Amino acid sequence: MTQSNDTLRQQFPILNTTVYGHPLVYLDNAATTQKPQSVIDALCQYYTQLNSNIHRGTHYLASKATEQYEAVRERVRRFIGARSTHEIIFTRGTTESINLVASSFGRYRLREGDEIVVSAMEHHSNIVPWQLACEQAGATLRVIPFSEEGVLDLGALPALLNEHTRLVAVGHVSNTLGTINPVAEITAMAHCHGIPVLVDGAQAVAHMAVDVQEIGCDFYCFSGHKMYGPMGVGVLYGREELLEQMPPYQGGGEMIKDVTFERTTYNDLPFRFEAGTPSVGDVLALGAALDFMEQTGLDTLAQHEEHLLHYAIERLQHIDGLRIIGQAPHKTSVISFLLGNAHPYDVGTLLDKLGIAVRTGHHCTQPIMDHYGIPGTVRASFAIYNTIAEVDALVDALQRIAPMLA
Repeated sequence: MTQSNDTLRQQFPILNTTVYGHPLVYLDNAATTQKPQSVIDALCQYYTQLNSNIHRGTHYLASKATEQYEAVRERVRRFIGARSTHEIIFTRGTTESINLVASSFGRYRLREGDEIVVSAMEHHSNIVPWQLACEQAGATLRVIPFSEEGVLDLGALPALLNEHTRLVAVGHVSNTLGTINPVAEITAMAHCHGIPVLVDGAQAVAHMAVDVQEIGCDFYCFSGHKMYGPMGVGVLYGREELLEQMPPYQGGGEMIKDVTFERTTYNDLPFRFEAGTPSVGDVLALGAALDFMEQTGLDTLAQHEEHLLHYAIERLQHIDGLRIIGQAPHKTSVISFLLGNAHPYDVGTLLDKLGIAVRTGHHCTQPIMDHYGIPGTVRASFAIYNTIAEVDALVDALQRIAPMLA
């Protein structure tokens, strides 16, 4: 790494951790990224200097906390290219964002005989909420298949879109395969039939520039903790015209204007969908994460991760018996693999003893595992603070443990 990259690594205090006598090699970034000191400081600063509930308080702390909270909403709007802050809703994460749309949009649009289209490579969080909505309405879930290489079969999509289709929900990037899906093309195909599109962007926003206007989607969801921010906060972008038509997801707190026992009047956007006390500190820390990413440079992030990805694939392919699962030509810095006939958990456990943190299992994508006829994979995923030396450490460790698992 360059000197500037070394300086960047120093911003992440957890990277100084020692695991079983080895320096930590953290390659589990698709599950959650580590946090720079600036994000940790932002969270601390809120609780030590600003802690207060927001919006309705008239005292100093409430006013300052509200001002900073709403400033982050504007930061998020710019970050993803939304038209208005009315279209930016803070949630607890991608899962809650998808559930919000599945519940609220589903209640006013989904009827018996209707259909929802998802892809076969979705995270469970972009499958189960739609199954629940379909079960409640008597609707049907339909699925876009994908190839052995890990590429969605867009040729199959037109036959899935018809007068009964109410929504298409698809991941921008697969958390297991790393595949970058052509979400703008999928959106255009759906819009030709007047069908709205939700994009799960949890695995995309940390790795590439995202512009919801360029994509054209109607909903876009992501989580703070996968983009160097804290856990417990996420974002739902929704096209204002659709959000205006949707009933509230939860009741209470900021989502009301007036309440009587006879009738409640709901608040304006985006507050209509932000019931209860929000996680103010986490939102402010999300703003610090956006600062970190923009100061580092989205192009720098993408180029560094792409370099690591290609280098890692090249080295891993030379390990006897190692099989990479998913080799789409367009992918982000995620590599899922199997080592001979060894169970992924065994591989992950032995790597951990050497200080290397990877993810093992089905990665909340059991349909992908069923597609390949495997129980799970070992997944290594990279971020801006990872290095070529850490890739080498992974390869050396795999070569060392392979004979133990034969």
